[in-house]
Amino acid sequence: MPNALATETSPYLLQHAENPVDWLPWGEEAFAKAKREDKLVFLSIGYSTCHWCHVMERESFENESIASVMNRHFVNIKVDREERPDIDATYMAFVQATSGQGGWPLSVWLTPDALPVVGGTYFPPEDKFGRPGFPKICEQLGEAFRDDKERVLGSAARVMAHLRKEAAVQTTLRGLPSETVFGDYLDTCESMFDPHHGGFGGAPKFPRPTLMLTLMQLRERFPAGSEERNMAWEMADKTLRAIAQGGIHDHLGGGFHRYSVDAYWHVPHYEKMLYDQAQLALAYIGAWQISKDDLFRKTAESTMDYVISEMRDPGGAFHSAEDADSHRHFGDAHKHEGAFWTWTAEEISSLLDPMPAAIFSMTYGVKAEGNARPESDPHGDLEGQNTLYRALGNDNLAEAFGLSGDEIERSLAESRTKLLSHRATRPKPHRDDKIITAWNGLMISALAQAAAAFRSEKYLNSATTAARFIREHLWDGILHRSHRGKRGSAKAFPADYAFLIAGLIDLHAADPSGGWLDWAIELQAVMDRETWSEEKIGYVMSSEMNGEALLTIREDYDGAEPSPNHVAALNLLKLAVLTDTESFAKRAESLLRAGAGTLAKQVFAAPVLLAAHDLHNRSSQHFKIPASGYEESLARLTGTHRPRAVFTPHDGDKILLCEGMACRIFAG
Repeated sequence: MPNALATETSPYLLQHAENPVDWLPWGEEAFAKAKREDKLVFLSIGYSTCHWCHVMERESFENESIASVMNRHFVNIKVDREERPDIDATYMAFVQATSGQGGWPLSVWLTPDALPVVGGTYFPPEDKFGRPGFPKICEQLGEAFRDDKERVLGSAARVMAHLRKEAAVQTTLRGLPSETVFGDYLDTCESMFDPHHGGFGGAPKFPRPTLMLTLMQLRERFPAGSEERNMAWEMADKTLRAIAQGGIHDHLGGGFHRYSVDAYWHVPHYEKMLYDQAQLALAYIGAWQISKDDLFRKTAESTMDYVISEMRDPGGAFHSAEDADSHRHFGDAHKHEGAFWTWTAEEISSLLDPMPAAIFSMTYGVKAEGNARPESDPHGDLEGQNTLYRALGNDNLAEAFGLSGDEIERSLAESRTKLLSHRATRPKPHRDDKIITAWNGLMISALAQAAAAFRSEKYLNSATTAARFIREHLWDGILHRSHRGKRGSAKAFPADYAFLIAGLIDLHAADPSGGWLDWAIELQAVMDRETWSEEKIGYVMSSEMNGEALLTIREDYDGAEPSPNHVAALNLLKLAVLTDTESFAKRAESLLRAGAGTLAKQVFAAPVLLAAHDLHNRSSQHFKIPASGYEESLARLTGTHRPRAVFTPHDGDKILLCEGMACRIFAG
């Protein structure tokens, strides 16, 4: 019999609707029940494409005896972190502070007043991996609350008071960072850079496109031929090539998996997230603008084509993610990570003629025993399986097979088409088909920039359709976070506003008659009103219970998603130029001065903030383009990398370039 999650919209919550656990959604009703029944709350936070969330569900939440322990001792609550990042951030702060670790599933026991008692991430059903068994912890905590309630409540109150004290430290305004911060960033990147395989640090390796986008912006900052300019481009170029050629890249269907478990970009965690596709597409567009290398353009286009063909909702916006796990064949009892994406050598030989199979296998590193290195597959899950990566280039293949480069490419294109068609017959991974405003904002940016640079109607139409969906379904004077069949219950968070405004600024450049700039200005006003904190000098989010904020959080780290405060600083500087409004520039400067300490101490963690500082330091390039022939002129301008540029049409007959207060006819 379904539990109370059956009426929710979140795919993650719906995945647990048939569990024997008496799950409830987050809300005052659940905590009122905990008070009424005098029980602790067990809070489980995850998302629908989370591998270890699936594991814990299968091992514990589907287990009748474990569920009975949970139901006896606790009121059990499920939260989708993608719908409620405020709740996730609140209790992640607790788990990281008390255990030094974080991740999903996030498992936290709370008092009936929502104060955290004990927390962790994945717990096995019995003692292993150095972790206590989940039912044992449940029994111990249930008994502790029954036998020594005052001690448990007192401890939780002290912990929460400490977290609030840490979070309440007032942000201070400093002077703007000195010019040395740009060199510091390059030096830090160089110290972390892997010169052999690209990327920064060792295994696991995350793409971190914000690092490359800022490196490319700084390349434009330094003089031609300078060591700094060359260094910035070489690190971005090497990394983006390695990612495009690695197994983290889906060479058949386009797009990128979440991260590489090894240092070689070969074996990935196979999950595909919308925010990764958007940010990597932006990075590859920038790399093409610098180099004009077809590898970068084709990679950007195949990524966006994948999103349009596989992740677009019938309403025109974009879904959130595809799962890493799927069944190897119909009727398979269990799901396996990477099953949809990997190949045996035998499969490829059976689907292709001998010569094309040999060419394809040599090109993409296919081996009879499977191509995962032992350190990339410690549990042997990929034995006999091949993750495709670009092992050889066309010139080497042409020499090996006595064919021309064009003949090699035709053979590979035909083989990719055949294998992609066959892959479509496999059991597909679960798709999280909810629409997240923030991630759609990132995708609108990528599509709009591609529409301008590549002069593509397809990408422009896709960007405008997504923006219209959000305006129609997730905007009513207040922005909202998510949609799946109907609008979700949560209002938008700073990331939703900031990423959407960034997308609309880019969309205004590609489609200046669409009213996108007016909406961006309106959204900025609401973002300021709803999420600005004078105390923290930035945009914040707060989870609440009974009308009281549990914890107020100012995000300041550019990780898998950039910090909304850093993106907002960029937006405000651009809006100041586009609208000639000084108040936008003043607020941007407040964000930069509030973040000066971060840039001084942890510049590698805040590349987007550094990009905003560079924009403030050098000012935007405002191109005013004659309305007649606007698209052609825009394509010419965006065919070159101009990371500080904003664009508007005007009634004159010359392109004007305005920097600061000075404008001149642009003849370049």
